[in-house]
Amino acid sequence: MDPDAPNAETANSVASESTQTVVIEPPRGAAWLNLRDLWEYRELLYFLVWRDVKVRYKQTVFGVTWMVIQPVVAVVIFTIIFGLLAKMPSEGMPYAVFAYAALLPWNFFASAVTRSSACLINNQQLITKVYFPRVVIPLGAIVGGVPDMCVSFVVFLGLMLYYGIAPTAAAVWLPAFLLLAMGTALGVGLWLSALNVRYRDVNYLVPFLVQVWMYASPVVYPVSLVPERWQWVYGLNPMAGAIDGFRWALLGKAQPSAALLWASAAVTAALLVSGAFCFRRMEDAFADII
Repeated sequence: MDPDAPNAETANSVASESTQTVVIEPPRGAAWLNLRDLWEYRELLYFLVWRDVKVRYKQTVFGVTWMVIQPVVAVVIFTIIFGLLAKMPSEGMPYAVFAYAALLPWNFFASAVTRSSACLINNQQLITKVYFPRVVIPLGAIVGGVPDMCVSFVVFLGLMLYYGIAPTAAAVWLPAFLLLAMGTALGVGLWLSALNVRYRDVNYLVPFLVQVWMYASPVVYPVSLVPERWQWVYGLNPMAGAIDGFRWALLGKAQPSAALLWASAAVTAALLVSGAFCFRRMEDAFADII
């Protein structure tokens, strides 16, 4: 026997050192948030947002102009039906401005919920081939709506200029109310996207949910129609706080009720925590079910 030849024990040792096995397990305990992984995959989030924006307007004639056409047409219809015919109060503001200020957060929320509810199904090839924190996908669907909202916001500034309405100091609170709308959309999106993997009924539920939710929110009417003692109950609809906050920040109307805002913020926090927990509990089975 050649003394220089490696024996079986040495060969097995070298093989075990050169081969590493990585086992990915579902998170347990306090690690279910897994914020470190989310930060490490921030470039993937940027890519998903950029891809979503590009694909959305690919092979369209009007491109991003659709983000101007949709709210403008809605404002014209609301102004004729609710402003001129129904004589809905607008708190001393031109009804077109009053309605557009509400459509800014509402259109963002509605489109974000619609996109995020189907985002896992639309990215099933990515999910089944590569590991990454799946929460990046619904988060990208939410953040992807911000550029559309910015385009609509520019049109709104032109409308304010036309009616001679100047921004007030309350405008510094606008990012806070945008975060409230984004948090609500993300919480709902986490629930719906996770459930949509198992139950495709969600595809039929979302349009109905968005339509009902709009009329339950102060889009075409002011929050002041709700008696003050019941506004905290109305604030359990988190979009009520976001929309009323937008109107206050942009138009300088009466400051929203503190009870309404606190109720909206509490429900948004509950949606985020429960949605993230449900999403992470179901995440380990996405690739098998989808």
